[in-house]
Amino acid sequence: MNVTKFAQSAALIETNGKRILIDPGTLSTEEEKAKWTNINFVFVTHKHSDHFDQAYFNKTNTDNIKFYSTSEVANTFSETNFEIIKEEDIINLGEIKVEVVKAVHGYTPFLTTNNAEINENVGYIFEIEGKRIYFTSDSISFKNDYKCDILFVPVCNHGLVMGSFDAALFAKETGATTVIPIHYDNPKYPADIPKVKEEFDKAGLNYKFLEAGEKLEL
Repeated sequence: MNVTKFAQSAALIETNGKRILIDPGTLSTEEEKAKWTNINFVFVTHKHSDHFDQAYFNKTNTDNIKFYSTSEVANTFSETNFEIIKEEDIINLGEIKVEVVKAVHGYTPFLTTNNAEINENVGYIFEIEGKRIYFTSDSISFKNDYKCDILFVPVCNHGLVMGSFDAALFAKETGATTVIPIHYDNPKYPADIPKVKEEFDKAGLNYKFLEAGEKLEL
């Protein structure tokens, strides 16, 4: 099984001939999107365009792709045929199990403009080849009992997602053996990378920063 990270929060899981794309947003370059081929499933966490590039999929053959997300996402991107999911749903994709889990998008006043406030946000935990891969979505820290082997967690803060300190504590609680920071490469909300590394080292986490387009074998 391989996982490829793309800009900000997008990722591609490849396993046993299946290709699963998570949060394919507008910040990915054309070079990155060139790798979004032969996709079987797309999972979107929330309605912000940096997590779903409607224009890209409008010009892509999606006949063989199954899209999953919330009703809020489906209403926002109505040109795509989403299967509606919600928190606590279980999705079975053959040998792959997907848990739809809680996520809490942070709030700042500018989200009230342009209908940007998030009312439905979810994370996903994929059970694949005996491993649990958890994508938190854009989320602040919250109480939960989710456990995983690989964790994709945002670290840029700015009131919208976790920062270095709370992300480190959140990651520690999941028991993840590999932590992959995300969202730090959004140019509008840059992260303090040395501080992230300091806090993750302090928490004793095994973490890896992936460049956009970089693949990790799991």
